Amino acid sequence: MQVYITAIEEGFLYGLLALGIYISLRILNIPDLTSEGSFGFGSAAAAIVAAQGFTFLSFIAAFLAGVIAGIVTGLLQTKLKVHPVLAGIITMSGLYSINLMVRGSSNLNFNEHSAFQKLFTALGISGLNKKIVGLIAAAAVCIAVLILVILFFRTHLGLCIRATGDNADMVKASSINVDFSLIFGLALSNGLIALSGALVSHYLGLSDQSFSNGMLIYGLAAVIIGEAIFGKRSVALGLISAVAGSLVYKVIVAFVIDVSLFGKNSENLMKLTCALIVAITLIIPEIKKQIQNGRIKKEARRNA
Repeated sequence: MQVYITAIEEGFLYGLLALGIYISLRILNIPDLTSEGSFGFGSAAAAIVAAQGFTFLSFIAAFLAGVIAGIVTGLLQTKLKVHPVLAGIITMSGLYSINLMVRGSSNLNFNEHSAFQKLFTALGISGLNKKIVGLIAAAAVCIAVLILVILFFRTHLGLCIRATGDNADMVKASSINVDFSLIFGLALSNGLIALSGALVSHYLGLSDQSFSNGMLIYGLAAVIIGEAIFGKRSVALGLISAVAGSLVYKVIVAFVIDVSLFGKNSENLMKLTCALIVAITLIIPEIKKQIQNGRIKKEARRNA
């Protein structure tokens, strides 16, 4: 049971990562590869600030770090006309070294100043209760941010960003600054991803260079799983489905490990598990489509 509580807790922590990926991939319609770098940048920034005793200020620092990363990628795309994929790779590669410089080493422990640890100490709880309280705290933060993001995309600026992703040429004809909308969207996306990195680091009590490895795949998997469950009906539902996909993804991985689906190597085959989950999620909608097309053809033959 504890395995699944931890999985759901981590699902909410990584839910902000899924939100960021959804914004760039679905709303802006850009395959942004900055995510792994910005996730680590947020983790590093939060660790440095929190280690100085400024626990809650570290989250603001992490978000701003992600915003800067997103702005750099956006400027590369809009002002220097670099291809979106290459722009993301350039920023991500640069952030790898920057993250090492920010920490001063490959990892940094700040468990004493962790927001979760301070919460547990203040409430005087231990054992399984830590997991439950941590789950409630993670869910509260994720849901609060989710609501704010949904409300933002109903504002004028939010609608401009959505329109830019739908049809940039049409938006230009409407006298909307496409470059600004694109840069702002990428800044928000990477800010949320960096905030997710900060939350994960506070949850673990340390920041490590390896934390960001595979975050892009995780975010994509969460978005795809969420869309497979809820469909693609609206932006609000899409944002909710991204968080839901993060939860489902983590629960599936926990189940694979819990039942030792791959035997004693279950934990060692995490990457394979992730790849299989993504592959299956991509295949299922296509199978449904083929079945539906087959039924339509049969009905057409009967009516002919």
